[in-house]
Amino acid sequence: MVKGTFITVEGPDGAGKTTVLNIIAEELAAEGYPIVQTREPGGSPIAEKIRQIVLDKKHTEMDPRTEALLYAAARRQHLIEKIIPALEKGNIVLCDRFIDASIVYQGFARKIGIDEVLKINRFAIENTMPDLTIYFDIEPKIGLERIQKHRQGEMNRLDLETMEFHKMVREGYLQLLDRFPDRIKKVMADRPIEEVKTEAKKLILSLLVKR
Repeated sequence: MVKGTFITVEGPDGAGKTTVLNIIAEELAAEGYPIVQTREPGGSPIAEKIRQIVLDKKHTEMDPRTEALLYAAARRQHLIEKIIPALEKGNIVLCDRFIDASIVYQGFARKIGIDEVLKINRFAIENTMPDLTIYFDIEPKIGLERIQKHRQGEMNRLDLETMEFHKMVREGYLQLLDRFPDRIKKVMADRPIEEVKTEAKKLILSLLVKR
């Protein structure tokens, strides 16, 4: 059976990765590529219910380790129900966030520890890692300004974190970029959306040509 291609996008809140991914997915599908688009936390019925819990603004008392375990549980269910079946059919899976988000948000910004969060998530995903991860980089201040301007009604628990937290998130991603340069590629997201989309799509097409 032909194995598909697993591509993820990551970035600080307000980087615009979801908007760009939506455009790229639509364009690639129109060009005849077998696209399956999904997101985390969520992507499958059970995982979406966990998403509601972990992102609820009312759950401010949530312990960081509880948060990390919930994300890993949602990831496992999503992987088994949606990602792996799609890859086994030879599809190109485009996923909005995956394991790197947990490493950065819980492992680094929440200060649980990168290795500790990696252990939890390695148990959850076994050997399923992205073939390519596109990291959308943006200064936290600009990202949060975008959130406040464009999606006030959709703000979640993580959007309401302190500026220091969001700075830690970006620093965590930059460290992962240094740690996994072959897999993670950076795209500057503080530019017009068409420019960001074009660069990200080129990275994806470059990978698809090689495979």
